[in-house]
Amino acid sequence: MKGGFISIQEALDSLKPAERKAAEYILTHAEEVVHLSIQKLSEQANVSEATIIRLARTLNCKGFRELKLKIAVDLAKQNEPSGSSYQEIPIDGSMASIIASVSNNNIQSIQDTLSVLSIDAVEKAVHALSRARKIAVYGIGASAVIVQDLKQKLTRINRWCEAAFDYDTQGMMSANLTEADVAFGISYSGQTEGIIEALALAKANGATVISLTKFGVNPVSELADISLYISSLEKSIRSGAMSSRISQLNVVDILYVGIVSRAYEESIAALDRTREAVKRWKRSDQ
Repeated sequence: MKGGFISIQEALDSLKPAERKAAEYILTHAEEVVHLSIQKLSEQANVSEATIIRLARTLNCKGFRELKLKIAVDLAKQNEPSGSSYQEIPIDGSMASIIASVSNNNIQSIQDTLSVLSIDAVEKAVHALSRARKIAVYGIGASAVIVQDLKQKLTRINRWCEAAFDYDTQGMMSANLTEADVAFGISYSGQTEGIIEALALAKANGATVISLTKFGVNPVSELADISLYISSLEKSIRSGAMSSRISQLNVVDILYVGIVSRAYEESIAALDRTREAVKRWKRSDQ
């Protein structure tokens, strides 16, 4: 039960004006807010109680009480060592400082993602992927790396998975999906137009839509039947493309292991077959 601050900070730019006003008040007066009733917070933040309830639900909380509990846990953890926060990458620093900063940010991104990643959503995604006749995975630019990794993993365990990295191919693949299939859109921003259109077409054809985006309201996650989120709050734009990728790959690994665990013997057999198939291309240790 944590991640109140992370959820608010990630979602801030995508919130409606009234919800953002409440969110900014909570961030500024966090220690006070955990002791307030929803009525008192409504008065002090100058927003309606309904706005606070909507904000809590937008942040994947059942209500204001759960949001307060998450914030209280975050406040209790603020006394942790300073290494548990994002660091600017010292471009002109020593190699030791570069290694430490990049590694710290990657670790922090994964830890923050665990605060916004819903266990229920992961379970639903694993179930949908496990039973799908065909899986179509979409990603463009940096997200294409994540798509390729997922395709490679699923192919090794004998899942029919196709990956598309351009708008035309994504659209053509979606046109042939059915209710027996899954369309999985990966977009950190959740704003990639081609993926939005491809997922909308897949959904219209009855396919189950899964998304993996940054936390908050965005067009890709709003289209999805199952929304998975990552967190990456670094200050530097340069580091954003790095640790967000690490968080996405971590989620892909979680899904992969979840699928394997549901059909362990079958998956191990497929892994053995694929390992044998590529063995001839590798040099012997002898």
